[in-house]
Amino acid sequence: MGRLIKNHWARLIVLSAATYQVAAAVSGFFWPKILWDFLTKTLDPAVKPVPVLQIINLLFGLMLLAWEWPLGFIAGSSLHRSLEARLAFLPLTALAAALIYQGANAAIYQMIGLGVYFWAYSEGEIICAKPWTLPQRGGGRSARV
Repeated sequence: MGRLIKNHWARLIVLSAATYQVAAAVSGFFWPKILWDFLTKTLDPAVKPVPVLQIINLLFGLMLLAWEWPLGFIAGSSLHRSLEARLAFLPLTALAAALIYQGANAAIYQMIGLGVYFWAYSEGEIICAKPWTLPQRGGGRSARV
């Protein structure tokens, strides 16, 4: 059996969370609600009459989908290969998702993905330039992970 490649696992988790975040943002356009509205009504203007949080969540979800899949112009770039950039960006997207009622689960999944990315970072994993590939070891032998 091979070793678990944690950055691939985290990528799948974050892809699922980003899909959920896009669906939550679209749902939020029809049923605007702040998750924490039972504590305070001061955040209500962020979702109605102008859907600011829904637009932010939609953009963040689409950005995560483009980054994690990745799209052709992102694949192989230094942004795509950077675990540090993911560790900095995911808390922001999770915070935006946690503010709207429909995005609570997406925020939880993004935090789980963030934890797995941190685990991968702490073990020294790298993200290859070609998406969904394994890092090749030197020496002409076949790669063994």
